[in-house]
Amino acid sequence: MTGRYTLAALLTAAALYAAPPAGYHLLKTISVPGEGGWDYLTVDESARRLYVSHGTQVEVVDIDHGTLVGRIPDTQGVHGIAIAADVGRGFTSNGRTSTITIFDLKSLHPIEEVKSTGENPDAIIYDPASRRVFAFNGRSGSATAIDARSGKVAGSVDLGGKPEFAAADGTGQVFVNLEDKNTVVKLDSRKLAVEQKWPLAPCEEPSAMAIDRKNRRLFIGCGNKLMAVVNADSGRVISTLPIGDHVDAAGFDPQTGLAFASNGDGTLTVIHQDSPDRYSVVENAKTQAGARTMALDPKTHDVFLSVAEYGPAPAPTAAQPKPKRPLLPGSFKILVMGR
Repeated sequence: MTGRYTLAALLTAAALYAAPPAGYHLLKTISVPGEGGWDYLTVDESARRLYVSHGTQVEVVDIDHGTLVGRIPDTQGVHGIAIAADVGRGFTSNGRTSTITIFDLKSLHPIEEVKSTGENPDAIIYDPASRRVFAFNGRSGSATAIDARSGKVAGSVDLGGKPEFAAADGTGQVFVNLEDKNTVVKLDSRKLAVEQKWPLAPCEEPSAMAIDRKNRRLFIGCGNKLMAVVNADSGRVISTLPIGDHVDAAGFDPQTGLAFASNGDGTLTVIHQDSPDRYSVVENAKTQAGARTMALDPKTHDVFLSVAEYGPAPAPTAAQPKPKRPLLPGSFKILVMGR
């Protein structure tokens, strides 16, 4: 009847939009020897390898067998790893020395070390359209562009704020969060120029970022426990969804339509893309406190997170009124979350 809906019709419509249960849980852990902190992880899907930042080196794990197959040494204060599979090279951002290490993807042997154009290169990504690697300098508010084939610095871009994570759309546009400006910046990767700056309100302190290239959507993890879904063409915030606390990484799986936020409070927020403009939180899967960075394997749909155990904080002193909890030796590991 016109203007009225039957109960069956309403239930059918609800079923069309309902997000299926994700069921992410801990499948296994992979122990990694050695000491030191950690930051980002990166999956090389075709080579079936996981690259894990670990203090002064990068650990390389066979993700199908869960075994350590190598390491890239002398990456002081390493933050991230970028993979340029089409040129057979990998790149690490070394915050302590403000350098980028270039290594061979097959042998894992370092090729050369390039000086960044700014201080403390943090997030690092590969843009296949320009065949350039972009390292984002946290203390300098800039991005260093490196030609992936030659290893030469192609130029630098002033961002006007503190960059956090970034993503490339594959057509020549690179997006990066400015954590201190609550803004996302769109760069032209070939011209090395800022094209747009978009405010992210109500998102505050944006850090994590992932991209849905097909539907042109950015998934931005925010410090005020929100994920902002942003139109990558207009910059419009389409939706915001609740996530856990202390988010530091995000992912998007185009096959399942699931977006992820890894949170330092010990949760992995899973969000379903009901449509390009409609989203729903599926679950907050339990991980471990401190597991704030993640990498997604598009083949298996598993999520990898780095974490370690902490001991009790020492007694406060005049020099250290708020002492940090120490990492327990030998406790560093990778959590493998799956369905």
